[in-house]
Amino acid sequence: MPELPEVETIKRELEKKILGKKITEVKVIRPKVIKEPSVDKFEQGLTGEAPEEIIRKAKVLIIKFGEQKFLIIHLRITGWLLYGRKEEEKARLVFRFSDASCLNYMDSRLLGELRLRGDWRDLKFIQSLGPEPFEISLTDFGRIIRNRTTRIKVLLLDQSVIAGIGNIYAQEALFLAGIDPRRPANSLRKAESKRLYQKIISVLEEGIKFRGSSVDSYRNTAGDKGGMEERLKVYGRKKEPCRVCGRPLQKIALGGRGTCFCPHCQK
Repeated sequence: MPELPEVETIKRELEKKILGKKITEVKVIRPKVIKEPSVDKFEQGLTGEAPEEIIRKAKVLIIKFGEQKFLIIHLRITGWLLYGRKEEEKARLVFRFSDASCLNYMDSRLLGELRLRGDWRDLKFIQSLGPEPFEISLTDFGRIIRNRTTRIKVLLLDQSVIAGIGNIYAQEALFLAGIDPRRPANSLRKAESKRLYQKIISVLEEGIKFRGSSVDSYRNTAGDKGGMEERLKVYGRKKEPCRVCGRPLQKIALGGRGTCFCPHCQK
C-alpha cells in the first residue's frame, strides 16, 4: 500500500503535470471504484473543471477544483496513477485533459476509492486520522506513546494515533532506532523514544527523496518504480543477513501484519 512518501511523491508530480489543465472527458471504466456520487454525477461534476491544488492528507490525495468541489483518491493497496499521452488498456478510470494528455487510474484489485465531494474535511475517515509525523514535536511523540501498552510497531500503524506511517516505514524506523517491534510502547525509555522519533522523520524524508518504495504495485505517475526499495534495511528481507550484524532477519506477525526485524540489533 502506498504510504506517506509514495503519496507525497504522486502529489508533487501531479502538481507539475495537471494543475490548470481543463478536463475534457471523464471515462469511468470500472464503476466499483467510484464511491460517491453516482457515476453519471461523478463524470458530469468533473468534466470541464481544472485542478487548482493538490493536497495530501496522510495516505490520501485530494484534488481541489473549487471551494466546494474536491476529488478524494484513496489508493489503498493496489491503486496508482499513470500520466501520459494515451488511455491505458488496464485503466479503471481515465481523465482526459485539454492538451490531450491522460491521467489513468490503475488498480488491479479494485480496492481503491474515489469520491467527489463538496468538502474533503468532513469525510469520516479523514476526521478519524491522527496528526502526521511531520506535524508533531518530539515532546508530542513522547506523550503519545507514554501511557500506551500497545506494542510499538502496532501503535505506529494506528492511523488514528499517527497518520501516514505504514508497514514499510514502521519496520524501517524501528530497525534504525534499534527497537524491538514487540515492545510495549510505554516501555521505551526517553532516549529510545527520541531516537525512534528521529528515525521516523528521517526514513520518511528519505522515502520522499527517493520517490517511494515499489515493493508491490506502486509506481510513480510516469510508471516508474521508486528508488527507496533498494535502500530498505529489513522490510521484505526475511532470513536475509542483517546489514549491521550479519545474522538472519526474522519475520513475525504483529497486529495481523508481517514484520521483519533483527533480534540481535533490536532490543
